[in-house]
Amino acid sequence: MTQPQQADRDQLAFQQYRTLLFSVAYRILGSAADAEDAVQDAWFKWSAADRSRVADPKAYLTRIVSNLAMERLRSTRHQRETYVGPWLPEPILTGPDTADDVATADSVSMALLVVLETLSPLERAVFVLKEVFAFSHVEIAEAVERSEAAVRQAAHRAREHVRARRPRFTADRARQRDVTERFFAAVAGGDINTLMELVSPDVTLWTDGGGKVRQALKPVVGMEAVARWFAALGTATYQGIEPRQMRAEITWINGGPGVVFRGPDRVVATLTFDFDPEGRISTIHNVANPDKLHAVADGTRHELS
Repeated sequence: MTQPQQADRDQLAFQQYRTLLFSVAYRILGSAADAEDAVQDAWFKWSAADRSRVADPKAYLTRIVSNLAMERLRSTRHQRETYVGPWLPEPILTGPDTADDVATADSVSMALLVVLETLSPLERAVFVLKEVFAFSHVEIAEAVERSEAAVRQAAHRAREHVRARRPRFTADRARQRDVTERFFAAVAGGDINTLMELVSPDVTLWTDGGGKVRQALKPVVGMEAVARWFAALGTATYQGIEPRQMRAEITWINGGPGVVFRGPDRVVATLTFDFDPEGRISTIHNVANPDKLHAVADGTRHELS
């Protein structure tokens, strides 16, 4: 085989697992930009490796990207701990296929990614590989370069931690889409009563402006407070954009229905929702930090595994 032919085969092998690698990295990092960087660095390492000694490209590449993601997570820990206001993951656009796969949609939801932020880098990587991608403890131990016993302990801690903070309900996507559309219409019309009907009594709104734009620095809690917060949106000038200039679109964000707000020349915010067993909105995540809106602004819809 000639050198160009081998290079083509190596590139094809990498591309075969590229979606998997991004899906792993994004869930570990909660950042599309950092996940893309991890995948790119994995490509460089793959290109420089002696591929003739790689028996299982999938396992090899997963190990590389998992460790790159954990290293990046450790290096940004202080930055996240000193962040101005709540730190929320970077939203990404997804397609209806992701939304239709309930397990995939839940595993990439903003609500779960927020919970994963409370895990250590090792626990987060182990949880993602075990609970989302069903890797065995042996495979994970090789990927994160820890003993199998250490992986089992980390998996147990992470699973119990997530279970306590993230109850799972049967997702009715049609119901969620309907509630999102009604919520959006009520926001546009400043209809406080309808907004209060669509949210749970203890609904919580988390806003992330990162100190770059004005947002609530603490969560807004309770149906009346949240309803009034959103009812005011239709009448207030935001980031220099008047209400008549603001456009909003309901679309798929992180596996579920969400809203993208746009001004004349930029994306200004996204909304994503979590729902209670009755189908009411229980949590709202509002990302307005401009640094976290690039993945949405470029319009790319991410295919996730």
